[in-house]
Amino acid sequence: MLNACLLKIISQPVLGMALLTAFSITFPRASFAQQAQPIAPSSQPIFQPSQPTNIPSQPIFQRSQPVVPPSQPVIPPSQPVAPPSQSVPSPTSTQVDTSYTLGGGDRIRVNVFEVPEYTGEYTIPPGGAINLPLIGSVPVEGLTPEQAADDISQRYSRFLKRPLISVNLLSPRPINVNVAGEVTRPGAYALNLQGGAGDNPGVQYPTVLAALTTAQGVTQAADITRVQLRRKLGRGPEQIVSLDLRDYLQSGRLPQDVTLRDGDTIFVPTATTLNLAEARNLSAASFAADPTRPRSVAVVGQVYRPGTYLVTQGAGTNGGATDTAGGTVGATVASGQPTLSRALQLAGGIKPEANIRNIVVRRPTRTGTEQTINVDLWRLLREGDINQDIIVQDGDTIVIPTATATALNPAESQELAQTTLSPATITVGVVGEVKNPGRLQLLPNSTLNQAVLAAGGFNDARASRSAVDLIRLNPNGSVTKRKVKMDFSADINDKTNPILRNNDVVVVYRSGIAKTGDSVGAIFNPIGTVFGIIRSIFTGF
Repeated sequence: MLNACLLKIISQPVLGMALLTAFSITFPRASFAQQAQPIAPSSQPIFQPSQPTNIPSQPIFQRSQPVVPPSQPVIPPSQPVAPPSQSVPSPTSTQVDTSYTLGGGDRIRVNVFEVPEYTGEYTIPPGGAINLPLIGSVPVEGLTPEQAADDISQRYSRFLKRPLISVNLLSPRPINVNVAGEVTRPGAYALNLQGGAGDNPGVQYPTVLAALTTAQGVTQAADITRVQLRRKLGRGPEQIVSLDLRDYLQSGRLPQDVTLRDGDTIFVPTATTLNLAEARNLSAASFAADPTRPRSVAVVGQVYRPGTYLVTQGAGTNGGATDTAGGTVGATVASGQPTLSRALQLAGGIKPEANIRNIVVRRPTRTGTEQTINVDLWRLLREGDINQDIIVQDGDTIVIPTATATALNPAESQELAQTTLSPATITVGVVGEVKNPGRLQLLPNSTLNQAVLAAGGFNDARASRSAVDLIRLNPNGSVTKRKVKMDFSADINDKTNPILRNNDVVVVYRSGIAKTGDSVGAIFNPIGTVFGIIRSIFTGF
């Protein structure tokens, strides 16, 4: 009976279709659920994509879980965004951008492939923009030739299909750079390119050393280990590159001497400390100040002629004393660099009381400060340390201090008198009862006994041999007079045989017998004069 009813329903088109649709929907769902049940074993996690979505305790998507598996996160929280090896570049870089950027004065050629009517040569005006066919004004200042070609290609792409553009530099403009800091003549300089230009591949751009040489070299106060090259990178920020020119002098590494571009600035900082050995090496470098250029220095303290002097390279006089005619008495010294010792020679040499162990050189810098350099010339004399004899610089002040009484050593003073630091001669006056009285030229640090002997010795019949007077003009302008007992057998000492100084005067007095004879002669001298007159009268008749 049930079958008969079904046949009747199926025979009806509308009712049959409804029954078949309901059957196809109901039974596959049941079979699918039955087939999916054994697929999930008990050992698998609760979360399964094949489970129905109507289970409240086991949702398919949970907000607390990531979309991807936890073992493979997209960006781990413990790692930085940028790798450690790719740190953010600092303002000071060690590599300089050597690409050429276009600017006013450059002559270029713009090639448009297969469109010869758009190809042409142009001189970039001061504004930095060139006028091209069809697209008009195009600014190219600050761009490299490759960047300019890309910019022009984008502009021509509106009118040409796949434009091929190239920009060639035919004639570069002169290089204008600024040199500042510890150089002899800071300022702006126009440097010409060496060799050819344009199509000539032999063209050479000026380098940092060439710019320093054009500025007449670095000063002795320069720190050449931190020379800065500042370069404007097209339309981007300024690049600052630090150069170690001392490494270039020691190893000859050429990367330290980079080529310049228009608009570069070279800054030479001031050294905080001075190494005497490195300073001497710097003075011999090709980019140092010209050693033949005169340097004006001031010499004060324990020298015979304090004042300002032009220290030059070449032959000169070794100081010396001033003779009666006002001329300079001295010996010719060998040519050499303008050094500290040469400045002392021009100042007449050091005095016996000079302290050459603590010489101070005050040196002005470009920053307005002053460097203080301590020099020990005794190490030059005893150990041959030539670095102590520094190269002077224009504007230096050399201070020679006074040695303390305990520091004065007669033996060292005698040794110092034989060096070129002392004057060639000193002038001493010996007057009174000596055989050849007058002004004498003696060697520096000559003693009192030597001065008396140089004047011919005592006048045997009239001189007082027991003591003499030593008259001295002191540095403060005062005059002192003291009696010195004579002892020709004594060594150098301050009591009986002191060392003489320039312009000292030795007075040898008459003996007692000579004084008596002179007194008697003074009494009878008028009578003798009368008799002489009478004798002349009578002999005249």
